[in-house]
Amino acid sequence: MQTTPHVLDAIRAHGEATYPEECCGFLLGRVTPDGNHVTAIQQVTNRQATNRERRYTITPDDYQAAARAAQAQGLDVVGFYHSHPDHPAQPSETDLAEATFPGYTYVIVSVQQGAAQNLTAWALAPDRSRFDPEPINLDTTTVSEL
Repeated sequence: MQTTPHVLDAIRAHGEATYPEECCGFLLGRVTPDGNHVTAIQQVTNRQATNRERRYTITPDDYQAAARAAQAQGLDVVGFYHSHPDHPAQPSETDLAEATFPGYTYVIVSVQQGAAQNLTAWALAPDRSRFDPEPINLDTTTVSEL
């Protein structure tokens, strides 16, 4: 994943703002030969009815709204992000069971006691059997609009 510090800061801020519940949202950008280039995010309200400290839900309507927002900016939806309140920034068994889009980037930010900590990116294996770490490369020459 290639992105800007501004995008990463926005994900961290969203995680802190929703703590102790999980935040969630979409990564917007372009698919390039070098991987997903994320230039913006689309925040989403966690629609999970219960246990929002450990689970999040994104609805089909949320996805359609994110796709429209991306299209309006000349971008595509290229992934998802969410937070892990008081847990590591590593995919859980639930994350793997619910992941459905190989080729997308999955970002997780750990929020410890209300403060964003480690932020990681993951790629879902083509057979959906595991997440593989995805490097985060910073592009400091582009200014992102969120």
